[in-house]
Amino acid sequence: MKSRIIYGLVYSAMWLLAKLPFGVLHLLGDLSYLIMYRLMRYRLRVVRRNLERSFPEMATKRRRQIERQFYHFLADCLLEDLKTMHLSQVEMCRRMTYHHTEQFLRMIDKHGGIVLMIPHYANYEWIIGMGGIMNPGDVPVQVYKPLKDKYLDALFRRIRSRFGGMNVPKHSTARELVKLKRSGKKMVVGLITDQWPGADEKYWTTFLHQDTAFLTGAERIAKLMDYPVFYCELSKPRRGYCEVTFRLMTECPKATGDGEITEMFARHLEATICREPAYWLWSHKRWKAPRESEERHPHIPQANDA
Repeated sequence: MKSRIIYGLVYSAMWLLAKLPFGVLHLLGDLSYLIMYRLMRYRLRVVRRNLERSFPEMATKRRRQIERQFYHFLADCLLEDLKTMHLSQVEMCRRMTYHHTEQFLRMIDKHGGIVLMIPHYANYEWIIGMGGIMNPGDVPVQVYKPLKDKYLDALFRRIRSRFGGMNVPKHSTARELVKLKRSGKKMVVGLITDQWPGADEKYWTTFLHQDTAFLTGAERIAKLMDYPVFYCELSKPRRGYCEVTFRLMTECPKATGDGEITEMFARHLEATICREPAYWLWSHKRWKAPRESEERHPHIPQANDA
């Protein structure tokens, strides 16, 4: 009952905020920036440490500038994500511009689907609107980790399926994708690939001057389904707008070695971050454990890990 009440209150507050025009939301974003950064100092130690380790050669003054830009972006992004509750498909496609769509759509048609590797960068949540550029009947699939609270989980699934997207829990990804494929559906399988893998199977590489573990689920799904793999390159030209460039990494995933696709993703993401550092999710506790401790206690992959 308590969760149900919380769900109702959270949804009502989000719904009211989402009704506000972008101009008002950005004014609230300016205020939220001051509260998060100047007053609460939300995860400031995490952000500062991540920036220092990622850009050790950079002057402190420049890192502080990126830090301030990040918090301003984060405040905007949270409110712009809420706005998706009321955005129409037309408005979403106006604010989220897509590039290299010809090859993207051709690969879906040719192979029956693709895997899209997505980073926590810019307005990555707006990727849910990509159904607007896909062919009618094709399915945008979003692989996600369910929240523990069933009401809040239902809330976010509702938001993320507004534009025809299908939410698939990570623990049943392979089963659901095979089922879709057998039913004759063509699809885009989108996976966030740059968070800390936790207990999941990991691929280790050097990323932003640090030993870094990446999730391997996208690579394993691509090989299972034999789908081409695209990198989702995001950029933010100005407030309230985002751009996506679909970059083909491989058309033949089964011809790649273990970790090769994940390594390509890491290199693409590193280049994206170095171009515009402020728009990556620096507040995320990305480097939670050193490589040595992980290798002393290796994760044994389970059959349903993909």
